[in-house]
Amino acid sequence: MVPEAVGNRPVARNRPSGMTHPSPAPSSTSPAWPHCGHGAGPQEPVGCRGVRVSDRTACLAHLADADRDAYLAGLTPGADIDHRGTPFTQPLLDALLNALHDPATGHPLLGDARFEEATFHGDAEFGSATFRGGARFESATFRSDAGFRSATFRSVAWFGAASFEGVSWFGSTTFQGNAWFGAATFQSNAWFGSTTFQGDAGFRAASFRGNARFESATFQRGAGFGATVFQGLAGFRAATFKGGAGFRSAAFEGIAWFGAATFHGNAWFRAAAFQDDAEFLSADFRGRAWFEEATFHRDAEFASATFQNDAEFDAVVFQHDAEFGSTTFQGNARFKAAVFRSDTDFEAATFHRDVEFPQAVFEQSASLGPLVCAGRIDVSGAVFSGPVTLSFAAHRLECRRTRWSATAELRLRHATVDFTHAVFEYPLTIAAEAGPFTLSDGQPVAERPLAHAPDVTVRLASLRGVDAAHLVLADVDLSECLLTGTVHLDQLRLEGTCSFNTVPSRTHWRRWRPVRFTRRRTLAEEHHWRARQPDSVRGWNPAVLGAGHAGPAQLAPVYRALRKAFEDGKDEPGAADFYYGEMEMRRHDHSGTAPAERGLLYGYWLLSGYGLRASRALGWLAAAMIVTIVLLMGFGLPQDSPKQEATGTVPPGGGKVTFEIGKADPQNPTGSRFTGKRFEKALNVTLNSVVFRSSGQDLTTAGTYIEMTSRVAEPVLLGLAVLAVRNRVKR
Repeated sequence: MVPEAVGNRPVARNRPSGMTHPSPAPSSTSPAWPHCGHGAGPQEPVGCRGVRVSDRTACLAHLADADRDAYLAGLTPGADIDHRGTPFTQPLLDALLNALHDPATGHPLLGDARFEEATFHGDAEFGSATFRGGARFESATFRSDAGFRSATFRSVAWFGAASFEGVSWFGSTTFQGNAWFGAATFQSNAWFGSTTFQGDAGFRAASFRGNARFESATFQRGAGFGATVFQGLAGFRAATFKGGAGFRSAAFEGIAWFGAATFHGNAWFRAAAFQDDAEFLSADFRGRAWFEEATFHRDAEFASATFQNDAEFDAVVFQHDAEFGSTTFQGNARFKAAVFRSDTDFEAATFHRDVEFPQAVFEQSASLGPLVCAGRIDVSGAVFSGPVTLSFAAHRLECRRTRWSATAELRLRHATVDFTHAVFEYPLTIAAEAGPFTLSDGQPVAERPLAHAPDVTVRLASLRGVDAAHLVLADVDLSECLLTGTVHLDQLRLEGTCSFNTVPSRTHWRRWRPVRFTRRRTLAEEHHWRARQPDSVRGWNPAVLGAGHAGPAQLAPVYRALRKAFEDGKDEPGAADFYYGEMEMRRHDHSGTAPAERGLLYGYWLLSGYGLRASRALGWLAAAMIVTIVLLMGFGLPQDSPKQEATGTVPPGGGKVTFEIGKADPQNPTGSRFTGKRFEKALNVTLNSVVFRSSGQDLTTAGTYIEMTSRVAEPVLLGLAVLAVRNRVKR
């Protein structure tokens, strides 16, 4: 913190190293000097409070003319003077300063100058004067203008509790020592333009009732304006603060003008109140900037400002527009619990590190961006009461437990997004922006802080706890998204190209047998579950910290809901992958799926990949046909085709002969069974069986059963292959 002055006594508040204080001044409320007493009466027992001049009995104002002239004639340039409590008219002050005139410079030269509680009834003109020693004006009263233009204070200057009733002129003044204006009152305008404060500058609890002009002023060390009241314009345009700048609890009732100001040290505006516009256009904050609990009742303009260190805006209230367009934050920026009650603009803002808006409240429509953030944007717990458009090119966006009470659109690039337990009351769209964002003037947003980003893909990290009924995703990568616990996932709308994770590619060896996974879309949680299995193969991604441990029982409903979402979107081939995943999870679920059902599912998977793998069904069909052909050639076809025989009996007395035509039973083959002719017959029988027809061939008893079996199994396999093809081409 910077030093601050209370009354006429400087007080340190967490003073940084290298900051010094002068010796405390004596109290000005109970003067200890010998009073002049001139003019005392029944109503005024004390009379004039001016200190007596030298060994005389009156102050300079009440000395006889001869004594005054003698005193002034005895002064030399650089002499110490003590005129505490003395009332000065303008001619009297001019005479005193003329007596201290330095011929070498042509201006007054004072040593230690004590004017505590002095009253200056006319213009007090100390312009270009040099105070070689301490200058004490505590509790002094300037009834008219006070002129200290181009004056030089080589030691400490005390103006604590002074009252300036006219215009105060301190322009181009140089304070080589500390300057204390604590609790001073400036009834009219105060000019400190181009003033140089080489020591600490303390204005704590000062009151500026007119305009306070500090344009181009230079504060070489600490500048303390804590609890200061600026009723008029507070002009610090182009001012330079090389030490700490403290404006804690300051009240700016007029315009606060800090445009192009440079803060080399830390800047404190904690709990400051800005009743009118606050302008920090192009300001340069090289140290940390604290604005916690500040209140901006009108526009807060930080456009084109630069924060080279951390910027803290916790619990700040922006009653009107908050303008941060083209602002550069090179350190972390935090707006925790900040309240934005009007338009908010961060267009073309650049964050080189993290920016946080946790628990922030946006009461009106907000347009945040397009902006660039090389680190993390955290809006967790924020409340968006009005329509909002977020256009971010960022490394990561965290929206945990956010509440969106109106329509919202998030246009993103590069970002990984976490929406855990977010609440949407109206449609919300998360979309990836293919090309660079465009500013209102048509220029593209420069993304230099993200130059090393791998790609512009927008990745969704989590939708756990979200009601997806109002959620629309467009061109988003869901390969690592956690979806267990998402409500109404079947109503999720997926637009454009939304990608999911896939199974491991290539053939892997599980102990002694090869394993190859058919390509399909999978959930990140299935990867995590399979990676935990003892017989897991390489290629399944393990869970990261905090991802949880979802199993088949939890994943099956997620696959089912996504399948329905794809079906409602008329994407049957896409839905097929999620149907496959649902069946896989049911087959591996040992807690919710009965053993008999798991056995049936295992067979369904083995024969046709749940009716989705035509090649598998056709392979089994081909194998079944080959087996059928081999069995028929070996056991089903007879040795020779049985010939018909006719037998008849002639009645003894003649008459009509009756013939009986029969066929011998087929004989099992005994000779060569695997001949071309027998293959042709077996193929004929098998092909007819595939289409559930009888070939009409003469078969042995074994062949009859072989044909019956093939007429049941092979049409089923053919049907599964047809079903798989249909599921891949259906629209």
